[in-house]
Amino acid sequence: MATEKEIVVSGIRPTGYLHLGNYFGAIRNYIRMQEEFNCYFFVADWHSLTTHPDPKDLPGNVMRVLAENIASGLDPEKVALYVQSDVPEIAELYLLMNTLAYIGELEKVPTFKDKVRLQPQNVNAGLLTYPVLMAVDILIQRASKVPVGKDQGQHLEMARNFAQRFNNRYGNLFPEPEAFNYGDSLVRIASLDGEGKMSKSENEMATIYLSDEDDKIIKKIKKAKTDSATGIVGSPMPESVQNLIELMKLVSTADVVDFYTKAWDDQTIRFGDMKGQLAEDMVKFVAPIREKAKDLQENKDYLQKIMKAGAEKARARASETLSEAKKLIGIKYY
Repeated sequence: MATEKEIVVSGIRPTGYLHLGNYFGAIRNYIRMQEEFNCYFFVADWHSLTTHPDPKDLPGNVMRVLAENIASGLDPEKVALYVQSDVPEIAELYLLMNTLAYIGELEKVPTFKDKVRLQPQNVNAGLLTYPVLMAVDILIQRASKVPVGKDQGQHLEMARNFAQRFNNRYGNLFPEPEAFNYGDSLVRIASLDGEGKMSKSENEMATIYLSDEDDKIIKKIKKAKTDSATGIVGSPMPESVQNLIELMKLVSTADVVDFYTKAWDDQTIRFGDMKGQLAEDMVKFVAPIREKAKDLQENKDYLQKIMKAGAEKARARASETLSEAKKLIGIKYY
């Protein structure tokens, strides 16, 4: 008898534009996971409401995120690709799980403290209970694996805590999900200005978006920070140059990477040529994703069909989980 595949759950907020960091830090792993696991990938539209997005923008943002994920290689035939709000069972389990969450622990979450500091005028209950909803996104599908970055480690730990509390109080239902990534492919994409990593919301000129046109990609890479050559053969490579080499490793051929690495070692490097080559290779990488995503966004009927099919698959398992949870809690009366 065939062994049932382990379940993986992950979500992405429909805010900002997907960029190179999203692709190499998450989506590339998703593409690999869809061959090995039973994957549930969702657009986290409820999560985005904590920062009050413009209602006029939200539908288009959701469609764009779906389109860019599919254009990047996610196969709707292999994964459940859905929108969070299309699975109302999540909201009901969120209500139930909130009774197992304590204000003291929620107030100590670093991301909540950061939000309070950055936007003191918008400290809403949704921000406070964000980790509970995030936990429920995972637990509703009874996932065993969650692809998370380092900054999401505490939220996953809280999901494990909520699973334990429920199981201890009411009976064993939820697996305790584990962080998972392919260790050999965890990639941190540095910002082109040398300040931290690429971001949806920070310096746009220092981030390569999957929707960037060719001329914009070229312009951004030409402006990328590089420290001058020292004239001393064998000098250590500065971080700014290393960042460009790391980008080349992702989109250029091995011989190109070797050529410019050696050019630095020999102090014969010409940064204009290096950036020109990187820009050319980056355009070749981004353009097919951008164009396919554009075509998909123009085919709303197709995207809506994908959303509905994904929601049906997600709801099938979610409704089973919710029914069992209510039975264990004692609030299922017939």
